[in-house]
Amino acid sequence: MPRLSQLLHAQREPAPLRPASTVLLLRDSPQGVEVLMTRRSATASFAPGAFVFPGGGIDALDSSDQVHAMSLRRPAQDHSALTQALAALRESFEELGVLLARRADGAHAGSADIAAMDRQLPFFAQCQALGLKPAADEVFQLAHWVTDRDLTRRFDVPFLVARMPEGQEPVADESEQFEPVWVRPAEALTRHEAGQMFLIFPTIRTLQRMKAYATVEQVLSACAQGPLWTSCPRAGLLQGKEARYMEHEAPYGELAMVCPDGQMLHALDWQTEQPAALLNNLQRLTAPNPGVMTGPGTNSYLVGDPRTGYICIDPGPADAQHLHRLWQAAGGDIRHIVCTHSHADHSPGAKPLQALCQNPPPIWGLASAPTARAASEFTPDRPMAHGQELVLGSGEHTHTLLALHTPGHAANHVCLVLKEDGLLFSGDHILNGSTTVVDPPDGNMNDYLDSLDLLAQACSQHSIEYIAPAHGYVLGDAAGAIAKLKAHRLQREAKVLRVMQAQPHGSMDDWVKLAYDDVDPRIWPVAKRSLLAHVERLRSLGGFNL
Repeated sequence: MPRLSQLLHAQREPAPLRPASTVLLLRDSPQGVEVLMTRRSATASFAPGAFVFPGGGIDALDSSDQVHAMSLRRPAQDHSALTQALAALRESFEELGVLLARRADGAHAGSADIAAMDRQLPFFAQCQALGLKPAADEVFQLAHWVTDRDLTRRFDVPFLVARMPEGQEPVADESEQFEPVWVRPAEALTRHEAGQMFLIFPTIRTLQRMKAYATVEQVLSACAQGPLWTSCPRAGLLQGKEARYMEHEAPYGELAMVCPDGQMLHALDWQTEQPAALLNNLQRLTAPNPGVMTGPGTNSYLVGDPRTGYICIDPGPADAQHLHRLWQAAGGDIRHIVCTHSHADHSPGAKPLQALCQNPPPIWGLASAPTARAASEFTPDRPMAHGQELVLGSGEHTHTLLALHTPGHAANHVCLVLKEDGLLFSGDHILNGSTTVVDPPDGNMNDYLDSLDLLAQACSQHSIEYIAPAHGYVLGDAAGAIAKLKAHRLQREAKVLRVMQAQPHGSMDDWVKLAYDDVDPRIWPVAKRSLLAHVERLRSLGGFNL
């Protein structure tokens, strides 16, 4: 975790969470699953005017032993899950007059039962008086949302799902909820895009996931084992406007590092003219070389501050303007230049940047191996040994970079750990938004996977939470990201093996079409390089022989 002294913004305590519960009432239609939505009051304290699913805060009675005892439940529903389901059923009745309950004989409640109840009076007491049992056993959890940290009113709320009782029609209470409407998820999203139906972020993301289901039964079956996702979104600025993201989306980790308390202050726009401040001791300047292989461009990093001077990581291509901007951002005080590896978008700028400095800093890294392509030849001023440290400053203003030799993407690849702040500079070994190319002979898949294991150990040893890649935003959950990347590589390798076994005499062109059939065919020429690395690894392990 970055030191508090290195965070860009003074931290504040997010608003406290309030327990709540929301339910998606679903029905089948000839066009697909429909969900019941209502419009919130324009004067509501939270999401005024938005179309939402019925629900609200959890009351004390929702969790009472007496109410639990009179309710129907599944064996898997613990106290918390039952409380949430009962709150959703109560709110559905109070807001929309929908009664999800069963009579003593097991039949579902109907219009006569609804007519005998008053939506203004206590719900559970009326159910008990009429001999009705709230049907919490018919309610399943779809998702778990925690309201964004930047908002002043926050809720910890499960999104539940239940089948709409047959023969019932929703009637809004006309105080909190208005205009009940049955709508297909895709249709609701289209209306939102057209400005006809205002939706908030969790509703949008939920409807996007719901589009995948053709029937209510499919939804309920998918939720039988628990929530399909859990999220506490984060917000940043994109083109000056609010932009929110879930944990699996590329900007999330960067927002968590720069604004851990959730303040919406960080700009996410990719630009090359000015460095982006990530911490007080970390700036990122992206080179103007966007493309299929480089994403938004190559990230050059400056570690340090005006008191300590700076270390430049990956000066990038020999682009004069980019290098001048790096030099300016460091106030000309660059003490060391480190190249994570020798590829053409990482190391060629090292010598020209060195020449800009009044006191030329040494260039660190590992020399390119004989297996490197001609465009990737590189010889540092000083070879960087595995475990070596570069130190700026002293005391509380110390910034220490630890070098880790991580071959795989390139034989001379080095990753760096900013020890005091638990941050890994991954070069091209780990990227955000794509997997790196492993291109033999300089690239080696056995080495690549072994280096992932080394980085996983480093995460534990140095409490690394964030990864700053050479392309893309900062990643969060460093250990989890590495584990997912390794699992993805092994899954791809298993697919490669199946393809090779099915076509033992096929060519690389034959295999890439099948092993990478889930990626854009335009990527196949590049993917073929990593395919070769997998083939070589399989043969080295005895997994495939012609």
